[in-house]
Amino acid sequence: MALCNKLGSLLRQSAARSGHVPVGSMLNYVRCMSSSKLFIGGLSYGVDDQSLRDAFTSFGDVVEARVITDRDTGRSRGFGFVNFSSDESASSALSAMDGQELNGRNIRVSYANDRPPRPRSFGGGGGYGGGGYGRDDGGFGNPSF
Repeated sequence: MALCNKLGSLLRQSAARSGHVPVGSMLNYVRCMSSSKLFIGGLSYGVDDQSLRDAFTSFGDVVEARVITDRDTGRSRGFGFVNFSSDESASSALSAMDGQELNGRNIRVSYANDRPPRPRSFGGGGGYGGGGYGRDDGGFGNPSF
């Protein structure tokens, strides 16, 4: 929380001098104030959910620690997420762990961004002709039907 207070103070000073606050800085300040989920990048392939949790528990109560894996191979994709019960714990973990070594690799720690919803598509989309249902050529790129 001290980091957020310091950042807020710097933003106010910057606004007083220039007359405006940079949008990017303000967004980071808001994110800092209300985010308890961290993105962890650059993970070694040997890191699993438990070792990720263990690396971050000294900063506060870890609600969830998850290494993202490839659905086909089950192998780590080299990144994961740690969710804390409080924003203060997440902030101190970010400050202390960003750039530090974990299992032989320097990790990158930042606040996690919400993933935008993916548009849903119904029907079609596949096939050999790049199309699908409702096409004038009979579907699947074969006009001889």
